Amino acid sequence: MGSSTLALALRTPLIVAVALGLALSAVPLEAQGPWQFRLRGIGIFPDEDASITPIGGDVDIDEAFMPELDISYFLTPNLALELILATSEHDVKAEDTDIGDVDIGSVWLLPPTLLLQYHIAPNAPIRPYVGAGLNLTIFYSEDVPGTIVTDADYDTAAGAAFQAGFDIPFAQGSPWMFNVDAKKLLLDTDVSLNGGAVTADVDIDPWIISFGIGYRPGG
Repeated sequence: MGSSTLALALRTPLIVAVALGLALSAVPLEAQGPWQFRLRGIGIFPDEDASITPIGGDVDIDEAFMPELDISYFLTPNLALELILATSEHDVKAEDTDIGDVDIGSVWLLPPTLLLQYHIAPNAPIRPYVGAGLNLTIFYSEDVPGTIVTDADYDTAAGAAFQAGFDIPFAQGSPWMFNVDAKKLLLDTDVSLNGGAVTADVDIDPWIISFGIGYRPGG
């Protein structure tokens, strides 16, 4: 699924959620504590591109579906910090190189992400938010096929993260909520294969789409 298709699919419901949230933002605030926890299922859709030296070609990174935990702390009724914790495994392939398609194996990604969020209508029936922050991605447990590719090394990467989503409480005053969320990570790593005989500058830039439940106890 391309980034333009995902963006189009998310744009209309997000605009509706923001409009409804703004219309209802005058409702008095409930008694809420500063901490919020969510458990979500996420789909990770890389929007990948690569420059591979000296064999040319491009890269293909498969999608992944994993559970995710996030923890938020509300600084004010409208501003919150959110830490996102998840890890995922991806198969990687070099395509259309001078030696054909090459299986590079798989790698695990650990991408802790810290976002500053603005909650537009924190006490409305639909509670939209937007966020921006930083992502640090650590690559580990590389598993290579051992034929053409005998080793692979991925550099730790840091980049920007952007987010939009909304919460819908199960009922007025309930600490439980349903959540829909979309994030875009700007993620670029340098990859070294076979001791540096082949190198690649890889843009992963994934879309992360998630659905789940949240809990925010009272203050």
